[in-house]
Amino acid sequence: MESLILYRNLTHQRLFDDMAALLGFVPEAHMSGIGTPLPAAHAPEPFSCANQLIELAADYGFEGNLWHCFLAFCLAEHENAYSTACEIRGDVGGTLSRLAGHDFAVFKGLFDCDITVLDRTDGGAETEPAGRADRTGGIWRELADFRPSGDGGHIFNQRVRDRIIELSVTLGQAAGVEQFQAAVAQFYQEYGVGKYGLNKAFRVEDEGPVAKTVPIVNVEHVYLDDIVGYQAQKQKLIENTEAFLAGRAANNVLLFGDAGTGKSSCIKAILNKYYDRGLRIIEVYKHQFHALSSILEQVQDRNYRFIIYMDDLSFEESELEYKYLKAIIEGGLGRKPKNVLIYATSNRRHLIREKFSDKRELDDELHSNDTVQEKLSLVARFGVTIYFGRPDKKEFQNIVKVLASRYQVVMPEEELLAEANKWELSHGGLSGRTAVQFITYLLGTRQVE
Repeated sequence: MESLILYRNLTHQRLFDDMAALLGFVPEAHMSGIGTPLPAAHAPEPFSCANQLIELAADYGFEGNLWHCFLAFCLAEHENAYSTACEIRGDVGGTLSRLAGHDFAVFKGLFDCDITVLDRTDGGAETEPAGRADRTGGIWRELADFRPSGDGGHIFNQRVRDRIIELSVTLGQAAGVEQFQAAVAQFYQEYGVGKYGLNKAFRVEDEGPVAKTVPIVNVEHVYLDDIVGYQAQKQKLIENTEAFLAGRAANNVLLFGDAGTGKSSCIKAILNKYYDRGLRIIEVYKHQFHALSSILEQVQDRNYRFIIYMDDLSFEESELEYKYLKAIIEGGLGRKPKNVLIYATSNRRHLIREKFSDKRELDDELHSNDTVQEKLSLVARFGVTIYFGRPDKKEFQNIVKVLASRYQVVMPEEELLAEANKWELSHGGLSGRTAVQFITYLLGTRQVE
């Protein structure tokens, strides 16, 4: 195992090493002699390894041969010179490809190991004492054909989970190292590698010396059809996003307007709609704007399209982070990567708080127009602005009727609308959010079909 060149420092390296040792792949430095198993005091514990494989299966939704799923998962998430190059261009050939082939020969050997033999071995011994039952009670046979009790894990998108399981089956059936390598390279080119390949949304952590992106495990499953009305606004957002994904010119987007009108939901829906085409979202808060330069450097060479998502963006008069954001979007010496756009939502048209007293203060300034332009210049950096206004009474009632039908609420229409009108008067007024909350209330208190 120590001969691996590219696939080192795996996320689950300890489990990888322990399983390899159980199956006979023991580094010479840890052997008591050539071909001699580890001393019992240092041997990996089979039950502990089995437990870790089962826990990973529960988290990620793996099924079938859990050993093969684990190895495929290790290959799918490991970012190295070869895997990231394949993500962009497929198998790159040359020296890098040959070095990867050396590592894949090791992985092929691991795939060829039958974990059911662990039901009858003990730290390398070939047989159990006569008359004894299987030492592990047959658990490795169960793990070689694992069937989960639920619908899948809670970390990966189902499509990605299914593809990793499919990859594990393909690699387990590979006739040789070349076929093995071709399957892995195709996976990298098709789905990517590492956290950006296996997740759709991320948040920023900048507590350490270098800011980093961390996957958001449970992304809300919102789709554009779930947002009733606002067809023109959704279409404008779709057109800009599709141009971005196609590599054509596209603008940063500001969605502004009244609260509860679906601005944030539209961004989530865009992610869910275009995730399969390589769209990823990184959520950034305004106190993290100083980390944006570092994040942009990390994603600029990846084979994905990234949206930097800023929700509920607004600034008070004393907050100066907007000056930094202006330079990041447009105006700094460095160019914003071509695979990055900024989508922001706000309840304020001009993002920066404005007061009537500002007018009196401007009258006393020598260059008042300069101050106005300073406040407006941030919005000007968003090439597309989309307004989301509150629905009128008729539009609100239509939203309620559509949602009631979608969720099969049993109530006469006249009563439904009357109750909806009473609800909105005491729960935030006319908005899509109010309509959703009203239907949620009915689902919790009334009968549904």
